[in-house]
Amino acid sequence: MSSLFLQLLNLFFHPLSLLVIFFVIYFYKSLSAKPATAKNLPPSPPKLPIIGNLHQLGLLPHRSLQSLSQRYGKLLFIYIGSKPSLVVSSADAAQEIMKTHDMIFSNRPKSLAASRLFYGCKDVAFSPYGEYWRQMRCICVTQLLSNTKVQSFRKIREEEAALMVESIERCGSSVVNLREILMTFTNDVICRASFGMKYDHEGGFNLKKLLDKVMELLGDFCVGDFIPWLSWIDRVSGLEGRLEKVAKPLDAFLEKVIQEHQIRQSTKIHHNELDKVKNVQNFVDILLEVQSENREALPLDSIKAVILDMFAAGTDTTYTLIEWAIIELIRHPRVMKELQEEVRNIVERKGSRLCEDDLEKLTYLKAVIKEALRLHPPAPLLVFRESLKDVNINSFNIAAGTQVIINAWAIQRDPIYWEDPEDFRPERFLNSSSFDFKGQDFQYIPFGAGRRGCPAISFAVINAELVIASLMYEFDWKFPGGIEHEKLDMTENAGLTVRRRDPLLVIATPYACR
Repeated sequence: MSSLFLQLLNLFFHPLSLLVIFFVIYFYKSLSAKPATAKNLPPSPPKLPIIGNLHQLGLLPHRSLQSLSQRYGKLLFIYIGSKPSLVVSSADAAQEIMKTHDMIFSNRPKSLAASRLFYGCKDVAFSPYGEYWRQMRCICVTQLLSNTKVQSFRKIREEEAALMVESIERCGSSVVNLREILMTFTNDVICRASFGMKYDHEGGFNLKKLLDKVMELLGDFCVGDFIPWLSWIDRVSGLEGRLEKVAKPLDAFLEKVIQEHQIRQSTKIHHNELDKVKNVQNFVDILLEVQSENREALPLDSIKAVILDMFAAGTDTTYTLIEWAIIELIRHPRVMKELQEEVRNIVERKGSRLCEDDLEKLTYLKAVIKEALRLHPPAPLLVFRESLKDVNINSFNIAAGTQVIINAWAIQRDPIYWEDPEDFRPERFLNSSSFDFKGQDFQYIPFGAGRRGCPAISFAVINAELVIASLMYEFDWKFPGGIEHEKLDMTENAGLTVRRRDPLLVIATPYACR
């Protein structure tokens, strides 16, 4: 939800908007004097007509909401436009939402961007709660993202990691744009897992750039989502046009890819002729097989939507996690040295290249990744939920249709749960093996929890482990231009996923003892 207030401010100063707002404010006093239907709500900051508390969200909502919660309480009630929203900033309240009353809070709010990009929300991440969502999640969990299936892509990951290392080596002593390299790695892995081959820059088509636009649009502020009677502003502002500009070529690409797979299946051309990795069935082939058993249960648009979900889970969040981890490692030389020693000792002891078999032995690596996710959850506000019916949370009444914002970023930096919460200290996880990514510890929820928890955790984490281990083994790292570690600009950008505003530029020196 990038630059929410500034975007809406610009939109409202459109002449037509000002005219409408004048009349609405004129009648606001009489309308607001009517008795509220909901009683006993959580604490709430004062709101403005029309925009509610939107002006208080600022450029980085996860930080602004943390500040509001520190003033008004860990369970906070606000209005984003006319949309009632519950902001959760404590582990106890998060557990109430994602465990005790998980089913009640398993719905998703309506989203213009998600609806247009994901074929009417026929994916898993943004689909409304119900039988369709249960069927699609079951397909993803059992057919696409099971541990067995994730392990089947091992050779793909190892090959792409080797190519990544080679691309860095070719840079020599020059400055490396590591973000761009990480984006390429994650995009190529998910392409091969999804399609059986890489697609990029084919006939001028740039899939990587288009997918980046998808994530950008999902994080943009849509007026109609929060102030329905002003939805026309989304046309005037050009948002609907930008959605069409991305959705149409993406749909044409997916249509083409699926048709190619259908032709190969009908002519018995095996997918292994596309990808040299043997006995690995890609996502499209799996989904087409499921469709052949029940076409009505899995129409073509559903296949396209699920594939886009895989890209969202497998690219943007993954490279964002890896980039934050590398930034923190370079900023903390002691931690980086300890991790490098762990990886290099394991590899040199066995006398062969790093492979995924080595990852289980790298306990400090796992602690580093957990700590990076604690400080920098890729989606700090997770994906918004919505209540299906009235419910009582911590003695407060929450009405059906209330949007729920879980501030994982704030919870994971709360001094109630974490000692020195602003410090990057992986050691805190070395003696806390109970902390995992499955959402059982509600002070640590980088991937959410419950029914709506991320189903692609194992896919994302194994990619991150392999990449970070490879980079730490192969190279020594520093920032260019003599930038001091503690003075690196850590300013974030805004969006559904939150990266560092500036891409990570580094100098990589090959490890001399390789």
